[in-house]
Amino acid sequence: MKLAVLGAGAWGTAISISLARHHSLVLWARDAQQAREIAATRTNQRYLPGFSVPDAIAVTAELAAALDACDVILAATTTAGLRPTLKRLAAAGNTAPLVWLCKGFEAETAQLPHRIAAAELPPALPRAVLSGPSFAAEIARGLPAALTLASHDPEFAARVARDLHANALRIYSSDDVTGVEVAGALKNVMAIAAGVSDGLGLGANARAALITRGLAEITRLGLKLGGRPATFMGLAGAGDLILTCTGDLSRNRNVGLQLARNIPLPEVLRSLGHVAEGVPTARAVDRLARELGVDMPITRAVCRVLDGNIPVLEAVQELLQRDPKPEHR
Repeated sequence: MKLAVLGAGAWGTAISISLARHHSLVLWARDAQQAREIAATRTNQRYLPGFSVPDAIAVTAELAAALDACDVILAATTTAGLRPTLKRLAAAGNTAPLVWLCKGFEAETAQLPHRIAAAELPPALPRAVLSGPSFAAEIARGLPAALTLASHDPEFAARVARDLHANALRIYSSDDVTGVEVAGALKNVMAIAAGVSDGLGLGANARAALITRGLAEITRLGLKLGGRPATFMGLAGAGDLILTCTGDLSRNRNVGLQLARNIPLPEVLRSLGHVAEGVPTARAVDRLARELGVDMPITRAVCRVLDGNIPVLEAVQELLQRDPKPEHR
């Protein structure tokens, strides 16, 4: 199978390295200079240093070259970059099936990626989302991982999951697109909160409570938007949430760790060198939750800290002082 991976960030490069072991693959970089550097050095020094990009991966900044005769497109852009990329695909007359890998809500519209795709692509074009617990560096190393590929077309999801499935990279299929996307987006917000908790030295008990109550919060919004309960207990839900809230490779957890040290958010984001999807997603979801009447206290606290409206310690105290309530309501 010939694959086109659009986006030469850490995740796009890592999934390319992984899938190129079994498929023909072209990696498209929006920046022509970056494409030339990766092609010449066979490394992505900016986003995934320390890993060799195999010679079998063609690297280009020409979208037409990437799309030529490809069987499936993997859009490995940020959530903010998804709509512009889909517009370019539509303008190019693309007919290849699409799978997006981003995890977030669009900042301006509070829309999930499948809504963006519905607005920008022909209705008949097969499409899906790939999500789950997956640090880019571990995927690039070929370490075992399990992901979920969800589409409103179950047969398409099963077929593409089977095609991408490999020894170390296990792909499960689902038809709960909304649930998979909500879980993948909101785990980044909860990881910021977990980073704050760890950065303040609040302990393992606090982290466990935060992950569990964060999952309840994710599930409330996900069900309101049409997701299914089982999805939030699966790979895209609990699996990705646990990984991102506890793993040292988590960008969003790192944001929380630095906020706990009272480092200003702009400085935190500059130091990352990568996009932390939880920051714009938290703000978009907070607005959406208010519109829908969904109680999301952790998300609200994260937003207040991100916007500089409350010190991290005060935000923690407010969460701890909430009135007792039944757990499952």
